[in-house]
Amino acid sequence: MLENFLSLDTELFVFLNGLGSKTYDGLWLIITKQSNWIPLFLLLLYIIFKKLGAKQTLYLLLFVAVLVTFTDQTTNLFKNGVQRLRPCNNPEINSYIRIVQIRNSFSFFSGHAANSMAVATFLYFNFKDKIKFFGFLFIWPLIFAYSRIYLGLHYPLDILTGYLFGFISGFLIFIVYKIAQERYFPQPINW
Repeated sequence: MLENFLSLDTELFVFLNGLGSKTYDGLWLIITKQSNWIPLFLLLLYIIFKKLGAKQTLYLLLFVAVLVTFTDQTTNLFKNGVQRLRPCNNPEINSYIRIVQIRNSFSFFSGHAANSMAVATFLYFNFKDKIKFFGFLFIWPLIFAYSRIYLGLHYPLDILTGYLFGFISGFLIFIVYKIAQERYFPQPINW
């Protein structure tokens, strides 16, 4: 049964990866690079700062740093434990798929998907009632993680598992953040 599931995952990857074209390769290489998202991060930081103030923003960023570290290190544990070859390194399919980028690490599960979904989830639950249309933030992990399929680096199951892990992690850290905030900052902080 697992083999059938992985076979379907591979077929879906081949289909989605095959939708790409050389015309858009450069765009997807830009999208997949974390540093190219700095303008979005700066915009989010500005919005958060305007809503919370300086010290509360630093407190929130501490939790974001813990969250990213946790998801990133857990992703690496899974990648090294499961050792699923990336599509670009899989000899069964790499001769007929579009390979735009190569990585030598393992595939399962996607750190891009896990980290971006975790941060989006954490921020969403913190600001959904304070910022109108904040749910649009989830467009970021969708585009960011799809780039990994486009480039030939991850299977859809890697992405979906990363999303699930990221969502759960982001929500759990949000709960810890709220508990810590109520314990240490029971009143709104006016710094």
